[in-house]
Amino acid sequence: MHEHELRRQLHNEIHARPYERVLTPRLISHMAFVADPAQQEQAHAHLCALLADHHLPLPAAGGSYYAADVGRVRLRWERHGEFISYTFIRSSLPAAAADWFEQPAWAEVAADWRASIPGQLISANHVALLPEVDDLQSAGLADATLESVLDADALIASEAADAQARVYTDLRIHADGCTRFVVLSRAMTPRRRGRLTQRLLEIETYRLLALLALPDARRITPQLAELERELGRIMDTLRSGRAGDDRATLEQLSALAATVEGVYAQHHARFTASAAYYDLVGRRLADLHERQIDGLQTIGQFLERRLSPAMQTCAAAQRRLQGLSERIARCSGLLRTRVDIDMQQHNRELLASMDRRQYLQLRLQQTVEGLSVAAITYYASTLVGHLFEPLQHWSGIDPAWAQGVSIPPIALVLWLALRRTHRRLGAAAH
Repeated sequence: MHEHELRRQLHNEIHARPYERVLTPRLISHMAFVADPAQQEQAHAHLCALLADHHLPLPAAGGSYYAADVGRVRLRWERHGEFISYTFIRSSLPAAAADWFEQPAWAEVAADWRASIPGQLISANHVALLPEVDDLQSAGLADATLESVLDADALIASEAADAQARVYTDLRIHADGCTRFVVLSRAMTPRRRGRLTQRLLEIETYRLLALLALPDARRITPQLAELERELGRIMDTLRSGRAGDDRATLEQLSALAATVEGVYAQHHARFTASAAYYDLVGRRLADLHERQIDGLQTIGQFLERRLSPAMQTCAAAQRRLQGLSERIARCSGLLRTRVDIDMQQHNRELLASMDRRQYLQLRLQQTVEGLSVAAITYYASTLVGHLFEPLQHWSGIDPAWAQGVSIPPIALVLWLALRRTHRRLGAAAH
């Protein structure tokens, strides 16, 4: 059998980024950087430099995933479509809650290496995985403990993973520039805990990536309003029925269409990507299987209230831009139809004018032909008269009489010859 050249690559894609097996207690730090293709290649070389310093195997060229123990921390590196992510897992957690996030897991890696990571930081998070407990309800965290690491006024909490864990967060950026999560769980497999942790980190990353379209949506909204007003003015011109303005109107409409298509081309990719990221946020939230606890908002409820309106704004701007483009296309079609009708009317008038000119030319030609027959008859009869002048002595025929008698047959012959010529020309034309 001839195997498809992409079979193994496509098959291995579902295993490209396996979940980490995460025990407790652990402190996890996560960073995501928006990076273009050139910066992603630089990030790959940047990672190789760190691994070479620790005498570790290097990732394959063009790879999208790598995980290894770098000193006392486990590093997980991932490359995605427009961002790269770094996850640092440290196997120790301070006993005092106030110290959980004082020394993040990425502090185990050289600060100058972290400072020179290519790209722009879009998401930074810390996750404190507390030791396992037997009963989540009785072992719940005290308010004082949560207030020491999270903002009590913005506290969000839920039971996740089918009530096997509790997640606490405030989704705020703290003084260290990071968002914080605290996870308390029952005994569960390290792989399941790794999936839970990764979903939390992906929700925060995808949430921010989805919101990248919001500034664009807010920025183009006034522009779209002005473009819609301009289209309305053009439609008013079309409704007025001033056919003489069609050319100027078509030029205005073409300029408007070029502007709209430019805006569409500039922002369509961002709006589409944001919609895809928002869909991923919804899927990751569904995977958490959240349940509400202590009357607090769940992560899903919070994002439904805060993230959904922003995404609806982006979706509305995208629909508005798409609708404007379609309306311009319909208006262009209407104007072209109107211009075509005007051109057809102009062509009919031109043909009618040509018909009139041809009729006049025909009448003039017929008049000229009649005059030509008369002139030729006159000259031919004159020749006959001159012909009989020398014959008058022996024939006795008066030349004037001969000239007068010859006029009818000469005119008849000329007329018949002219009609025959007309019939031949008519047959040739058909």
